[in-house]
Amino acid sequence: MTKRRNLFCFIALWFVTAVGSWAQKPLNEHVPGRLLVQTTPGVDASAAEQALARAGARVHHRIDQIGVAVLEVPEQALDAVTKALESSGRFTFIERDFVAHGMATPNDPDFSQQWHLGKIQAASAWGLTTGSATIPIAILDSGADPTHPDLAPKLLPGWNFVTGTSNTADNGALGGHGTAVSGAAAAVTNNLTGVAGVGWNNTVLPLVVLDSTNYASYSNIASAINYAADHGARIISISIAGPTASSTLQSAVDYAWSKGAVIFAAAGNSGTSTPVYPAACNNVLAISATEPTDTLASFSDYGTWIDLSAPGDSILTTEKGGGYWSCYGTSLATPIAAAVGALALSANPSLTASQLVSLLEQNSDDLGTPGYDQYFGWGRVNAYKAVLAAKSLISTADTTPPTVNISAPSPTATVVGTVSVQGTATDNVGVMKIELDVDGTAVGTASSSPFSFSWNSTTASNSSHSLAVKAYDAANNVGSAVVMVNVSNALPDTTPPTVNISAPTSGATVAGTISVQGTATDNVGVTKIELDVDGAAVATATASPFSFSWNSTAKPNGSHTLTIKAYDAANNVGSASVSVMVNNPTQATVLDTTPPVVVITQPVSGSPVSRNVGITVSATDNVGVARVSIYLDNIQLCNDTLAPYTCSWNTRKSATGTHTITATAWDAAGNAGNASPVTVTLTK
Repeated sequence: MTKRRNLFCFIALWFVTAVGSWAQKPLNEHVPGRLLVQTTPGVDASAAEQALARAGARVHHRIDQIGVAVLEVPEQALDAVTKALESSGRFTFIERDFVAHGMATPNDPDFSQQWHLGKIQAASAWGLTTGSATIPIAILDSGADPTHPDLAPKLLPGWNFVTGTSNTADNGALGGHGTAVSGAAAAVTNNLTGVAGVGWNNTVLPLVVLDSTNYASYSNIASAINYAADHGARIISISIAGPTASSTLQSAVDYAWSKGAVIFAAAGNSGTSTPVYPAACNNVLAISATEPTDTLASFSDYGTWIDLSAPGDSILTTEKGGGYWSCYGTSLATPIAAAVGALALSANPSLTASQLVSLLEQNSDDLGTPGYDQYFGWGRVNAYKAVLAAKSLISTADTTPPTVNISAPSPTATVVGTVSVQGTATDNVGVMKIELDVDGTAVGTASSSPFSFSWNSTTASNSSHSLAVKAYDAANNVGSAVVMVNVSNALPDTTPPTVNISAPTSGATVAGTISVQGTATDNVGVTKIELDVDGAAVATATASPFSFSWNSTAKPNGSHTLTIKAYDAANNVGSASVSVMVNNPTQATVLDTTPPVVVITQPVSGSPVSRNVGITVSATDNVGVARVSIYLDNIQLCNDTLAPYTCSWNTRKSATGTHTITATAWDAAGNAGNASPVTVTLTK
C-alpha cells in the first residue's frame, strides 16, 4: 500500500491539549542525547563500530529486526557526531530520536449510547463473527487499566517500553489515554457491564510507549511495532502522531508489513492537511474522524494521505479507574477502525495484509466526494461489509462442525432452582451461534464461547432431563454435547419479591418530570418491575435497581400514589408505595396565543459565505421558547432547544450561488414565530 505522497516517511512531534491545563513542550522535541542510525547494507559490523567509536557515540541498545542502533551521545555534541557519522559513509541514515504524543481529548462522561456501533453496522457484523481471541489488537499507547471490569479479561501479557518491564498498567497519560483507546477497540462485550467493544472476542496486546507526560520516543514506537509483529499481532493500532522526519519508523512499519501486520494510525486533531506520522507512512492506514452526521469532525486532520475514516466524536469508552467517559479525537477513530480490521481477519485469517487493506477500502461507506477524497479516504469503515467480504474470500468449503464441551452441570447431577449450564464451543473457522436445548426444545442462545446459560429447572418436572448444547458455524455445520440431569425441586416458590422505593420519599411535593428509583430483590429472581400511578400501570422494567421517569403534569395537583410492583418467575408479586403531593404551576385562565419573536443574527443578509457557515438565531417568548428549527432553502438543517440557538451549515455539498436561511420558533402552547429570511451568496 503506497501513500499518495512522497515515498519517505517523516516523523514529527504532535501536541494535544486535553480538558484542563496541560503543559506543552516546544515542537521538534527529541530524547536528549539520543541518535538513531542504520548501518548501510554490506558494511562490515566492525567498520561500523569503529566509525561510532571515532565519533564518540555509544550503543545504548539495538532494534535488531530493522538493523537500527540507538546511540547515546552528549546533547551538546549531537550535531558534530551526526556530521561525523554522515561523512563516514557507513550508515543509511542518522537521525534524532524524536517523540510523539497521544491524540485524544476527553469530554464529560454523559453519553448513554454508543452511536458509532450502529454507524459501522457492528451488530450485523457480530451476526457473522464476534471476532477471535487468536486475533489480538496490539495497542501502542499508555497502557490499559488491568482492574477495569470491561478490560481485565481481554488483556494479554505485553511490555512496557518506557520502564523496560512487563507492567502495562495505564500510566495516566491524558487521564488514561490507553484505557480509553483499548475500550473503544475491544471492551468486554455481552457481559451486562459498561460498554461494548467493536472487537467482541478479540484480545488486546498492551504495549506501553506513551509516558505519563504524553510523550513517546520514536525508538520505543519502532521497538513496539517490531514486538507486536514478532508476537503474532496482525492488527496494530497507534493513536500517537508527530510531524518530524524519520526513516526508523518507516523501517519498523515495513518490517511489520512484511510479517503480515496492518497498522492503523491516527490522522491527528489539528484540523489541517499537514501530514502526521506514522499515519502518513507507507503501509499504514491513516484514519480520520467522522461525526454522527457522517461529516468530517471539525478537529480531524485530512489530506491526500488519509486512507479511511471512522467515528471519532462522543465515543463512550472505558475510563482508568473502572468508570466510563465520552471521548473524541482521531485517537478513538483509530482503534474502532483497527477493530473492524480484526473482525474481518477473524472471519478469514488467511487474508494477507494487502488483501485486508484492499478489502477494508473497497467495503467502506463512501462519504463526501464519490470515490476517494482527502477527508474520508475511501470511506467510513463498515464492519458488516468488511466481514461479509472477508468470508466471501474463504476458498475452501467448511465441513468441520464445532466441538462442544459442557463443563457444568456434570452428567447425572441432581439440580434444583436456576441451573447454570457452562462450557466451551470451538470451531476451525468460528462459532456463529450456541443454543441450549432442554428435552429437545430450544430455551436460550448465545454468540460467544465460553458460554453460560441460566435454566430455571422449576419449569420442569422432578425427573431426568436432557440438556443439549448445539454450536453452529458460518457454514451451518452443527456440533453438540449432551448431559442428563435429575431435577429435584422442593415446594413451589411462594416468596414474593421485596421492593424498596428510595426516591421520591413519601409525602414529598413534586412537579414536572420526576425520577422514581429503588431496588427489587427476590429469593430466586425478579422478572418484571412495574410503576403504577393511582393504580394504573405507566411503565415497566426488567432489572434492579430501577429508575422510572414520570411526568407529573399528566395528573391534577393534589395527592397521588406511586406503587412499584415486582414479579418473580412464579408470578409472586411484591410491592411498595409512596404518596406524593403534585404541585405543578396552574394553567393561566387565558390561553397563551403570543408567538415567539425570532431573528437570524448570523450570517447577515446579503453577505457572501464559504466553507462551514455558523448560523445563530435569537428567539424570545412571553412564556418561553420550546424549540427552534433552522432551514436552508426550505430544507431543515437542525433543531435546537437551548439558547443560543445555533447550527452549522457544511457547504461542501451545496451549490455556489444564492441560498435562503429561515428559522421558526415554537412555544409550549404551540404558537410559532418565523424569522425574516436571510439571503446569502455561497462562494467556493
